[in-house]
Amino acid sequence: MRGFRFGFNFFDVADRDSFVRRCRRAEAQGYDIALLPDHLGGPAPFPAMVAAADATERLRVGALVLNAAFWNAHLLAREVATADRLTGGRVELGLGAGHMKWEFDAAGIPWEPFGARADRMAALVAELRGLFAEPGYAERADREAAHGLSVLAPVQHSGFGGSGPPLLIGGTGDRVLEQAARHADIVGIAGVRQAPGRPPGTFLLGSAEQADDRVRFVRERAGDRFAELELNVLIQHVEVTRDRRAFAERLAAERMPYLTPEQVLDCPFLLFGTVEQMAEQLRERRERYGFTYVAVHAPFVDAFAPVIERLG
Repeated sequence: MRGFRFGFNFFDVADRDSFVRRCRRAEAQGYDIALLPDHLGGPAPFPAMVAAADATERLRVGALVLNAAFWNAHLLAREVATADRLTGGRVELGLGAGHMKWEFDAAGIPWEPFGARADRMAALVAELRGLFAEPGYAERADREAAHGLSVLAPVQHSGFGGSGPPLLIGGTGDRVLEQAARHADIVGIAGVRQAPGRPPGTFLLGSAEQADDRVRFVRERAGDRFAELELNVLIQHVEVTRDRRAFAERLAAERMPYLTPEQVLDCPFLLFGTVEQMAEQLRERRERYGFTYVAVHAPFVDAFAPVIERLG
């Protein structure tokens, strides 16, 4: 059975010193990877990845996840290769189709239907694979040879068909998860889904049954390679409490009226209870879904740390 890995993401960067402290503290708490989302108003992913790696000894760094529509394949390949070199081969690239319409509008990027956004992401994966496999640009070859310049390429060769860093693809829709099953090393089963009939960016938390369905879909599409895949889950809330039932009832009543307390108790995208109860929940979810790469949002890094220690 695959062992656990633990990640945390950043919502902001207040200043260099506090960023460094947060990275080092998380590393000491047993986290394996620092993650950056790709949202307007938040930190630029690649500079933050390099800074996080520079501040720590072993912490891997990644994106959870880049909005494929924001990126040109050639420019993204350059960012990935540079960051992978500067971090000594610690980058993990996460890609998604994008889901916040206001960000597309603000950036002047056309908002397309989900299928078109998923296709754009798939095309980006294919282009990156080709770019990572190429020996640089022919137009630069003479200059590189004359001056002994290194061809810019990733250090790692575990993803993208052996030409780039590990690839995570995350989402909930069939078309994104189809690509994840076929091409990714890590599959992110997103815990939130678009609310039907509501404005883009209005989300509902997924249930245990929906997680079962999404994992089953990936297993069917991946076929023989499913055993090689690492499954990632992003926990949306962590709460230390001695009364799981009371917390579930309050959460269902105040924030998630579309879920029953029983569904909240069983939800794999929430984690609450005593430290031992939370550790046992993750063991059960590993058995049920195959989730071994567990990430938490920035506000819950300290609350989750004792669970990492318990599972160590």
